[in-house]
Amino acid sequence: MLDLILRRAVLPSGGEPVDIGVKDGRIAELRPNLQASAAEEIDAEGRLVTAPFVDSHFHMDSTLSYGLPRVNESGTLLEGIALWGELKPELTAESVKQRARRLCRWSIARGTLAIRSHVDTSDPSLLAVQALLEVRDEMKPWIDVQLVAFPQDGVLRTPGGRESLERALDLGVDVVGGIPHFERTMADGAESVRLLCEIAAERGLRVDMHCDESDDPLSRHVESLAYQTRRLGLHGRVAGSHLTSMHSMDNYYVSKLIPLIAEAGLHAIPNPLINITLQGRHDTYPKRRGMTRVKELMAAGVNVAFGHDCVMDPWYPLGSHDMLEVASMGLHVGQMTGRAEMLACFDAVTVNGAKALGLDGYGLAPGCRADMVLLQCRSPIEALRLRPVRLAVIRAGKVIARTAAADPVLTLGGAEETVSLDF
Repeated sequence: MLDLILRRAVLPSGGEPVDIGVKDGRIAELRPNLQASAAEEIDAEGRLVTAPFVDSHFHMDSTLSYGLPRVNESGTLLEGIALWGELKPELTAESVKQRARRLCRWSIARGTLAIRSHVDTSDPSLLAVQALLEVRDEMKPWIDVQLVAFPQDGVLRTPGGRESLERALDLGVDVVGGIPHFERTMADGAESVRLLCEIAAERGLRVDMHCDESDDPLSRHVESLAYQTRRLGLHGRVAGSHLTSMHSMDNYYVSKLIPLIAEAGLHAIPNPLINITLQGRHDTYPKRRGMTRVKELMAAGVNVAFGHDCVMDPWYPLGSHDMLEVASMGLHVGQMTGRAEMLACFDAVTVNGAKALGLDGYGLAPGCRADMVLLQCRSPIEALRLRPVRLAVIRAGKVIARTAAADPVLTLGGAEETVSLDF
């Protein structure tokens, strides 16, 4: 007797529908016409079932704080950082926890069951760190939250920056972060990369650095990140987030840089919604849009995972934490409309993110954790086109969110007609 069977599910890889049998929180069997019974059965009716969406880059300490203490009228990265600096002294642990819990519920409803969230360690009180550690542990039954110790104001630029970051790691933060382009000089930026990678190597932790989030083509800290990754044997455990300066670099230098990134096994984490709204603010026309070279990185074998980055905070006034919106924007800005390219954008918010985060048991195969999302569509490309209803969100074999199917009903000439947007 199984705990759950999803009947007639189409997998992201395509092919004929299969039945997915779940036992004790794991996928036990996956085959057509599974001859078994279960405590609960769900008929997917030929719709898409995917492993959960993964947000590889987010800021949960600032989320849902839009308008506090005021609105970012210029829309720039630097005004957002200044606003966050004004807000930090007013934060309370309870306000951070309440906003983070609400965001997690939005995420679950959208089928996003893993988030890597950077948390600011520049405040020596570590108020936000301690609040999000509580939320991480509280929400663990339903969603995986991985925290990054992020020295927002620069680990070297901030007095006591290293000490605060290391205290956050001592408290249980999972990943070492950094922001080399925000240090006072290029040399300090490179030194911060060395220092932070050494801390991670000593502690056996992963690294995820805000790297070259700039329109400056001479912001090249990802080169240092690739070097330190190889020097310290951190292959596969290091991510460069944003990498927007690569949008502005000359092609000759990029022809050297991308192989260095690939050799080091770096993960690249662009954030399409935010990169294209924050970057290019000093341009008139032609106007740069800032997203890194996703197609070229993927072609070189680099694991590229997309992040949402912000939802209603000092940097971005919009968002509902829908990773399909992120993938759709990445597809459009990257001009990735070939079939294989569109499928790669779907992977960038699912399997690639799981790889970047090092999630154990992620996937749709026997033995994997029974974490799944049933969507009102029939393929990954249709999911990108429609951003459809998440009919069921399943965690460890239990349905934790349901949404009713939505099809418009038209009344034309007095007769009702249900219109399906499936193609």
